[in-house]
Amino acid sequence: MNSSDGGTPQGPDLHDRPQSGPRATYPVEQSARSKRYWFLGLSALVVITGVVLALISYQKFADPDVSGQATGYEILDPSTVAVQFTVNRADPTQPASCVVRARSIDGDETGRREVLIAPGVAQEGHRVNVSTSKPPVIGEVFGCTTDVPAYLTEQTR
Repeated sequence: MNSSDGGTPQGPDLHDRPQSGPRATYPVEQSARSKRYWFLGLSALVVITGVVLALISYQKFADPDVSGQATGYEILDPSTVAVQFTVNRADPTQPASCVVRARSIDGDETGRREVLIAPGVAQEGHRVNVSTSKPPVIGEVFGCTTDVPAYLTEQTR
């Protein structure tokens, strides 16, 4: 038995595979066609993954259906701030809700208020008072959405 050629095979089904040596350790060379299929398959997988990631990113970071921006604020007293803001909607026939908040000098959120924005025009301004637990230094819009909570749309009796 010669160790450099993998030895002599033993048994009827082992005549094509060496039992030891370099030929047993390293795989048999793949054909050019097999390599091409692997390359094409992995390339297609990379392209499909890229397209899926692009679609997810677009949905996450695209322009929102509704947005709010603070245009000003006025500190009314040590526990109240009035916040003026503008709401922009892609579909003005849908109601929206915005969260308006106040912050204290240390950056803590000291007051919050959810506001129902009734269907109307595409861009409209609002002014709301936000009660605070500490003296406010700023009022701002935290965010707006078209998913209006039920408690904002239910009529109180």
